Amino acid sequence: MLGIYYVVLLTVVAAAIVAYAQYVFKKSVPKFRFSLSGVLSLAKNKMVIAGVLIYMFGLVFYLFALGSGQLSFVYPAFSSTFIFVILISHFMLNERIGKVRLAGILMIMLGIALVSSLLVF
Repeated sequence: MLGIYYVVLLTVVAAAIVAYAQYVFKKSVPKFRFSLSGVLSLAKNKMVIAGVLIYMFGLVFYLFALGSGQLSFVYPAFSSTFIFVILISHFMLNERIGKVRLAGILMIMLGIALVSSLLVF
């Protein structure tokens, strides 16, 4: 097994890539209506395809992290995706980060730290 810092790095990189894929998805389908023709149009949408490829790239990092670390550590650490999505939403989509969202980010970070420290020590 590889060192814990390597597993953390793989997991955080995977989370950041997957969060970016969510941004690409959001930009590719701003007004999507659920219908058969709408679903079929997704298969032809180059941005959706790019988002899927980016997501798969992030999945590769995640799979390496799973192969190198404990599931009970990697999966909770992967929740850092929520933090990256909020930051990407703020800086790239001009969404507001209010006090409640900021508190949520801090709680997620605290939860990841608690889970990580319980498994490391």
